[in-house]
Amino acid sequence: MTRRRRRSVLEAVRICAIVPSTGRAVVRAFVPMLAALLVGCGEERPSGRGISAGAAESAAEVAALPWDSVIARAHGTTVVWRMWRGDPSINRYIDEWVAPRLRDRFAVTLRAVDGQGPEIVNQLVVEREAGRGTGTASLVWINGETFANLRQERLLGGPWADKLPNARYVDSSSQIIMRDFEQDLAGYESPWGTVQFALIHDTVRTPNPPRTFAALSEWILAHPGRFTHDQGFTGMTFLKMLMYAEGGGVQRFAGGFDSTAYVAGRARVLAWLGRTRGAFWREGTTYPPDVAAMHRLFANGEIDFSMSNNQHDVVTKVRQGILPPTSRPLLLRDGTIANAHYVGIPANAPNPAGAMLVANFLLSPEAQLEKRRPDVWADGTVLAPSRLPDVWAARFAAIERDPREIPRDSLARYAVPEVAPAYHERLSADWRARIRTAP
Repeated sequence: MTRRRRRSVLEAVRICAIVPSTGRAVVRAFVPMLAALLVGCGEERPSGRGISAGAAESAAEVAALPWDSVIARAHGTTVVWRMWRGDPSINRYIDEWVAPRLRDRFAVTLRAVDGQGPEIVNQLVVEREAGRGTGTASLVWINGETFANLRQERLLGGPWADKLPNARYVDSSSQIIMRDFEQDLAGYESPWGTVQFALIHDTVRTPNPPRTFAALSEWILAHPGRFTHDQGFTGMTFLKMLMYAEGGGVQRFAGGFDSTAYVAGRARVLAWLGRTRGAFWREGTTYPPDVAAMHRLFANGEIDFSMSNNQHDVVTKVRQGILPPTSRPLLLRDGTIANAHYVGIPANAPNPAGAMLVANFLLSPEAQLEKRRPDVWADGTVLAPSRLPDVWAARFAAIERDPREIPRDSLARYAVPEVAPAYHERLSADWRARIRTAP
């Protein structure tokens, strides 16, 4: 198969990936054709010593080896990491800080490539249906519904994550970290960061912002055209928080998916939107595609609120000159969703040993401290200070605190957990069908 035709096939997969909860059904309809096209096409694979040996072993088999043997198998190999590449701060951290250290210390080449959510699931389904025992990536950045779909399709290798030497530092008492959208990690994914949703406002333009969904509704109606949400993961998280607030609290939706609770919660979300959407930016007829577009509208003064799934995003974006210096994060007192993100190893990973080495390095106190720095990424750590060696605990305690950061006790006070992935998938699909596509 020619390189151009391979790109066309993968582009078809990406198109399928944008369909929300129905995406897997759509891609299954395409799988036989795509699989036939992919068989024997000989796509580029990670190169380097040890790849062939690694391809014959599963992640679980590698995890059973002494750690020295894992390091030896990873030496001289390449790890392809499929991950979200939409934030320059994250990309710089991976490409310019993580990758050089892996290369210098372990002779491991890290190659981060774009891919997220349903696209990862679809890619692995296509590879499996094509009969490819060895896939194109050894590590994936996942959480929530992506983790659920990969587990349901048996596309993740494992268990392996609990075998990482640096896993001993993870805050295992945190339900935000140890439960991924209410799902047991079961050793199939390794945590590497925590975040909490926050609105972003300008203290000059909006010195007294609304602090509940009820007050936000009143504010939107009093300031038409000045509020919106994006149509990606962050916007759907905002709507899910609204569902909690209007539907009886997060406890009403906890404990697995309940269709009765969902239908009642959805009705309240749609009612809230019905009251306010006409006063949204562009009268709610169109929505920014992602958070980056939200930030641009906010910085240009077209809207008065942006939002992010990372409460510290405002810190890095102000320092980079993307957001005004008077920007501040805002927690809604109804509760703001906190969650963790993880890395997984595909069942057909060509280099599980290299993937495990990368995952372990991401859990190291050194790597966790670096990405926590306000001028790097400001991503929350998954490590428990009490479990760290004294020298590293002291370094975390001494890290620079930006005045724009929300105090830790406030984050804890208003944090609410994720619930079963089906809520996110259903709400996303119903919003697209009933709101985004409405005339």
